[in-house]
Amino acid sequence: MQAFVFQTPTSVQAAAQAAADSGAKLLAGGQSYLASMKMGLAAPETLVDLSGVPGLSGISVGGGAVRIGAMTTHAAVAASAEVQKAIPALADLAGRIGDRQVRNRGTIGGSLANNDPSACYPAAVLGLGATVHTDRRAIDADQFFTGLYETALQEGEVITAVSFPVPERAGWQKFKQPASRFSLVGVFVSKGPKGVRVAVTGAGACVFRASSLESLLAANWSAAALNGATVSAAGLNTDLHGSAEYRAALIPVLAARAVGG
Repeated sequence: MQAFVFQTPTSVQAAAQAAADSGAKLLAGGQSYLASMKMGLAAPETLVDLSGVPGLSGISVGGGAVRIGAMTTHAAVAASAEVQKAIPALADLAGRIGDRQVRNRGTIGGSLANNDPSACYPAAVLGLGATVHTDRRAIDADQFFTGLYETALQEGEVITAVSFPVPERAGWQKFKQPASRFSLVGVFVSKGPKGVRVAVTGAGACVFRASSLESLLAANWSAAALNGATVSAAGLNTDLHGSAEYRAALIPVLAARAVGG
């Protein structure tokens, strides 16, 4: 890795100001970005560490929503009794991300800002119709994820929290790559204040909603409603782990398991 400046701001405002400088990158848990630096895929002039910024971690439940601070680790979400009670599928998802090291260092805000096409959290955010809060605004899930490793975040904008509406029902299933534990395909389903939603990760360049499956589940919330359902393979990923057609076939199967689970 090349030399870089390491900054440790103590407020969101200071972090945003530092991140706005050319060549600066925000650092949350570092489980993705530091690996990219080691492989020479990223070479920031400045790293702005968010770990010392107060108020960016923690979980609260109220007003029909679960609010999770951006620097809250996956392990903390998985272990939270409040999350387990309000949205069990979200706690289940967090508990199956990566390995213990990743779960104890990785953060929800870092995962969303990175928007890896196979990451788990984007499926929960989109699948529950969550809101991403930043130092500047609130961004609806349907507008947040814009493409491969791309989001609606502007230069220097800092994620501060994510609020999830508590659903009537929700479920999560993923078919993982055994070594990395990323989703070859992951499906999050929910029925609640934001209607019926089915979000898919790992199958395309970016997390997306499976509208055809949503229509079937809106008419009949049951695994049986997805019997014989199909999803187009057009635009889906093909790699050494599986073809686009394979991923397309997995989506309704995992969606049915998530509903039935």
